Amino acid sequence: MASLLFRHRRSPASSLHLLRLLLQRPISSSSASLDVDVSHPTYVVWGANTGVGKTLVSAGLAFSVISRSPSSFLYLKPLQTGFPIDSDSRFLVSKITSLFRSASPPFPLLASHHALRASLPAARALPGFNEQSDSPCCYEETKIGGGDGEEVGSRLVCKTLYAWNEPISPHLAVEREGMAIGDSDLREMLHRCLGFGGVNDLGKEMSVWRVIETAGGVASPGPSGTLQCDLYRPLRFPAVLIGDGRLGGISTTISAYECLKLRGYDVAAIVLVDQGLANEAALLSYLRNRVHVFVLPPIPHDPLDDLKDWFCESGNVFDSLKETMILAHSKRIERLQDMARKAGDIFWWPFTQHQLVPLETVTVIDSRCGENFAVHKVCDKLDMIVPQFDACASWWTQGPDATFQIELAREMGYSAARYGHVMFPENVYEPALRCAELLLEGVGEGWASRAYYSDNGSTAVEIALKMAFRKFSFDHGIAVDSDNGIVDDRCYDFKVLALNGSYHGDTLGAMEAQAPSSYTSFHQQPWYSGRGLFLDPPMIFISDGVWNLSFPDAFLSHQPKDEKIRFHLRDELFCQTRDCSALAKCYSAYISRQLSQFSDNCPSTYIAALIIEPVVQGAGGMQMIDPLFQRTLVSECRARRIPVIFDEVFTGFWRLGRESAAELLGCSPDVACFAKLMTGGVLPLAVTLTTEAVFEVFKGGSKLMALLHGHSYSAHAMGCTAASKAIQWFKNPCTNINIEPEGRKMKELWDMQLVLQLSSLNGVSRVIAIGTLCAIELRASGSDVGYASLYASSLVQQLRKDGIYMRPLGNVLYLMCGPCTSPDICNQHLRNVYQRISEFKQSSGKGIR
Repeated sequence: MASLLFRHRRSPASSLHLLRLLLQRPISSSSASLDVDVSHPTYVVWGANTGVGKTLVSAGLAFSVISRSPSSFLYLKPLQTGFPIDSDSRFLVSKITSLFRSASPPFPLLASHHALRASLPAARALPGFNEQSDSPCCYEETKIGGGDGEEVGSRLVCKTLYAWNEPISPHLAVEREGMAIGDSDLREMLHRCLGFGGVNDLGKEMSVWRVIETAGGVASPGPSGTLQCDLYRPLRFPAVLIGDGRLGGISTTISAYECLKLRGYDVAAIVLVDQGLANEAALLSYLRNRVHVFVLPPIPHDPLDDLKDWFCESGNVFDSLKETMILAHSKRIERLQDMARKAGDIFWWPFTQHQLVPLETVTVIDSRCGENFAVHKVCDKLDMIVPQFDACASWWTQGPDATFQIELAREMGYSAARYGHVMFPENVYEPALRCAELLLEGVGEGWASRAYYSDNGSTAVEIALKMAFRKFSFDHGIAVDSDNGIVDDRCYDFKVLALNGSYHGDTLGAMEAQAPSSYTSFHQQPWYSGRGLFLDPPMIFISDGVWNLSFPDAFLSHQPKDEKIRFHLRDELFCQTRDCSALAKCYSAYISRQLSQFSDNCPSTYIAALIIEPVVQGAGGMQMIDPLFQRTLVSECRARRIPVIFDEVFTGFWRLGRESAAELLGCSPDVACFAKLMTGGVLPLAVTLTTEAVFEVFKGGSKLMALLHGHSYSAHAMGCTAASKAIQWFKNPCTNINIEPEGRKMKELWDMQLVLQLSSLNGVSRVIAIGTLCAIELRASGSDVGYASLYASSLVQQLRKDGIYMRPLGNVLYLMCGPCTSPDICNQHLRNVYQRISEFKQSSGKGIR
């Protein structure tokens, strides 16, 4: 005979330590620390609707696991309403222990039910309730088989994390009974419970399973009102969907499935109870064998039926479901474990020297949620999914937080379903039109009237150069035959005015418009000639706690002697009262001198365009240019009728705290290029905005006078849809909490006091902090300086271990967030970087000098 031990206590001695740990550990405010062990099968059981039998499936799966061989099964019910009468975790213990006794396996079972936290009405309904208890909870333990002291064969651990008394949606239960739970708090508690309960310490030979069962349907609200499909998304556990076999269940099940897929969940199986309607046939036809569909026998309607016969009849289905889940889990882990090796064998990564990338440093990204990558790592022989803050903002394109990411996915899905892809010339469709309107009302406000779409920033620059050169030709009387599109017989050589350290892309024309650099060397581009006049600009940066203005050598003998070069506030540098200063006259004289000398030395060559990255040069090392110098450049070119191009591929759309960096600079271009953040980083799309005057010079009686440039994916509907959504989302204070109420600028995201302290470290040469960017140049010398430097490699690897994914520009580290990222998150990571740089200085054998 199997013996039965039943205990119902407030805090039994055997579990007191566990409960104290669970209930007393502080809950973090961020889910970024939630490293998840995925070595064992871990699934979330979702319901297409309420009343579809989620708990019966969880119970059947649990019995299949623990009755076949010694195993451990952890069942978690994060949200339970109708407690304690309707307790799913207690139901599991009751049914499985009953089935276990009937099956009489040759090993014992220890089953336990925990309720960790309950609202006051729910707690009062518990036997032995104590009004003075800080954390009402209950514990029930049942042992079947085996004698005292005999090792447990299988273990079933069932936990209810949060419980309310009334059987309603959790968000309504919170309103009526209290015990509000924040989303991150709930995820943190769930994360803790996944690692507790004796699941991982029962021996290597024992299989371990973990199942999380949601409340209600896929899109049912959680305690805060967040839909549960969004609430659990940062953890992204694979799903088993319990479909609906009833009338209308086909639609309900497909809708639930699509809802999960839209959010990036993997669905391993769909299970439904046979209701005599053959809903599974329609599901299989729709799913096209993408997902296994399992059908359980009808559930007896007699409320007195103990379901033993039903579970017995369903045994083969649950066994098959278990095998399917095991296979899906194994395939996922095998793929994750093998991805780095395969990537090294078949990829050719951009901007990467493959000989410097050991296999163990390849980052395997399973998914992303908002600002965080979910990275696969093997730690102590365990497969882990570890969050890493994407401090590169996915190469400067990523902007959405987790909420906006789902919004974008929905909008793009709609656009793809409505339009697919359509060609753009001479056509109009809503996404392209709406996006252009928003661009002209936003980053182009007050100066632009035309939007020319392309596919990436480098191409947008190529288009801008073509536009500017035609405008220069028109303004300077370089005649173009309107019938055949050719110029007169004279030879014209057009070049650009640009800045040293600039970067405008990797296509051949864009490379010609930038000064010699690592990107344009003979190894990279043997055709490169550098078709421009490239000036050394004055730089601004923070060092030793203050903003500094640094002049290039060309200014040393010309700068005003009493000119202020140290500033306590960044805004002082952008103040347009500086336009009347002696330094402004110095800048103007220097630029005029350079242009005159160039004209004298190259009489047949024309400076036909100015192209600059306003305020900050990105790939050139995150260098911040004196805005007064760039304004003066624009003014001098305007006086000479040289078209002005702003390359805002990096700086546009709130990257520097304003929708356009032109706002910071205080002047407008004739042509401007945008990409990257324009779509929120989810799809490639670029645009070149121009004035009407630029557009007019392409008009003529022949097609040969038109701008003959385009792409198959020009203004593609999905990209324009994403861009329209992103443009509006980023600038709306209701959707982006970082935007000031008037909607014109962004709040400070970086703790400037900490930034100033960082700039005072001996190992730091300079810092800039503006908008979503915080860049730190490490103090180095010789070959340790510049793009090819490996000086920061060990520091970068340490920061990646700390959960901050960085990819430096040589000895320049940078943190970059999205426009919606919380300042708390920014400063959490900034403090980490500060600490690591301090330690790097102290412990590095080479040191940071």
